[in-house]
Amino acid sequence: MRRSTQTLLTTIAKELASAKSLCGLFHEHRDGDPLPSQPALAEAMDLCRSILFPGFYGKSNVNEQNLVFHIGVALEQLYGLLCEQIQAGLCFATGWSEVEAYGQSYVSAQDTRKHKASELARQFVSKLPSLRQTLATDVEATYLGDPAAETYGEVISCYPVIKAITNYRIAHELLQLGVPLIPRIITEMAHSETGIDIHPAATIGHHFTIDHGTGVVVGATCIIGNNVKLYQGVTLGAKSFPVDDDGNPIKGIPRHPILEDGVIVYANSTILGRITIGRGAVIGGNIWVTEDVAPGERILQNKYQH
Repeated sequence: MRRSTQTLLTTIAKELASAKSLCGLFHEHRDGDPLPSQPALAEAMDLCRSILFPGFYGKSNVNEQNLVFHIGVALEQLYGLLCEQIQAGLCFATGWSEVEAYGQSYVSAQDTRKHKASELARQFVSKLPSLRQTLATDVEATYLGDPAAETYGEVISCYPVIKAITNYRIAHELLQLGVPLIPRIITEMAHSETGIDIHPAATIGHHFTIDHGTGVVVGATCIIGNNVKLYQGVTLGAKSFPVDDDGNPIKGIPRHPILEDGVIVYANSTILGRITIGRGAVIGGNIWVTEDVAPGERILQNKYQH
């Protein structure tokens, strides 16, 4: 019985290890080619939050006298983590199969990737001051947009939109720098934590807020202007996308909505396709929108109001 079970297990193992079975599902680990680590990226996000919102995240004993020290320590730790994680993520980047593409030795390819990761981490860290400035506008918009919010501290500590938008803005900067895979992991971490799904490739202006937040979806090619407010359950999605001659979806084309400055979209509304919601327009709750909306227009249940 034991021998027959062992034979069965060996047969199944070989089947599961076959190239046909693993097509597209296998990442071969070589020395220096690990997958990015979700625990390490979670630690990096904790460090980012402690740098961007000191006193609310990270060390609880931070004050004006030791602030530079605490931020400096966190920056050093963050830089080290990002170097490691970006290097791991670069093996997923198009054109980074250096051995085949550039004729480098494996060791030289690893050195190239390590240097690139270090440079990308440096560039990202240099963007943290401007990131904080933008996040400060999001905190302000959230506080001013909710009468129940009593302090900025409450907004920073408790409101899911700040956690989600922080992850998004960090991920978006990394994506803009050309970092693969990791930006998506970071926004999906926020998705799991808050129920807010923002693709890192979306473009979002300053003073952005989401009231409540659960169930919001913002697609990859969305463009959102300044002073935009969404409510829970809003979807900024795509309609059916075109396919090529082989029936495969054509990727990389704009397929999600554009929301201009000052737009408000109320709960559970769905806006689909590459349409434009004009400046200052208001979309009421539970509305399905697939056509352009003029600036200043109000779309409510079963009627239009100007």
